[in-house]
Amino acid sequence: MGSVTTKKHANGLEYVDVDTPACKARIFLQGAQIDFFQPKGQAPLLWVSNADDYQAGSGIRGGIPVCWPWFGMNDNPEWPQHGFARTRLWDLESVKMKDTGVELKFTLKIGEEDKQYWPHDTRVEMLFILNDTLTVSLRNTNLSGYPISFTQALHTYFPIGDIAKLKATGFEGSQYVEFGEGPYAQKDDEVLFNKETDRVYTKLNSIQELHTSDGIIEVGRENSNSAVLWNPWIDKSQRLSRFNADDYLSMVCLEAANVLDDAVTLAPDESHTLTTTIRWKS
Repeated sequence: MGSVTTKKHANGLEYVDVDTPACKARIFLQGAQIDFFQPKGQAPLLWVSNADDYQAGSGIRGGIPVCWPWFGMNDNPEWPQHGFARTRLWDLESVKMKDTGVELKFTLKIGEEDKQYWPHDTRVEMLFILNDTLTVSLRNTNLSGYPISFTQALHTYFPIGDIAKLKATGFEGSQYVEFGEGPYAQKDDEVLFNKETDRVYTKLNSIQELHTSDGIIEVGRENSNSAVLWNPWIDKSQRLSRFNADDYLSMVCLEAANVLDDAVTLAPDESHTLTTTIRWKS
């Protein structure tokens, strides 16, 4: 059946260690952030910079940081980029062992210090289904007596071997905004990388593929008509925290999102679940 145990990183952060016949994984209570997932007999599916030092109060530079309740910069420039959920401690609420893997649920308790950012009554949960496929869901339920709106993303970092050989496909018919300009129509199905790429896609099909030197990673989304495709390239890599100057060569982000016109508005008692599903296709 395998094991699910709580352990502590050398720098003090607590995490949940998963070891089953189907996979190995590691999920930190800070941010409910998974930073390692490896199906048995296959290569890892998530990337983390070895420049990250796993400090309290800083989202890990890799894995799947949770961007909530806003993506990117807030209108208030003094508020944290990508929201506050990725640096807060979540509670491990339940663990369900299955014959094929394990399911875990984490919940976010919004503290008094965060009500300046989010004064609404909301139940926020992270759900992980771990087997030979990684399924991650961010579920919001509006417990307030009025509508609430937010943007969000599952900011997934992928190991791609060599950025010069990477081909991302599944983009035909979509449109994107890049560096605040657009929308531009995506003419081709594939995207290649030879410069900084920071695209917010909309009107996008639910499955994309990353053709890497180790095989094809299939990335699916549910309840999401938008996604972010990001590689910082040379200049920005030198400005990023907890990121090596050459890390851009071995990673790319492809993020399930609800951004721009795809932002979520929930009526009282209504729920929304953003899901990404990741697997090796070959």
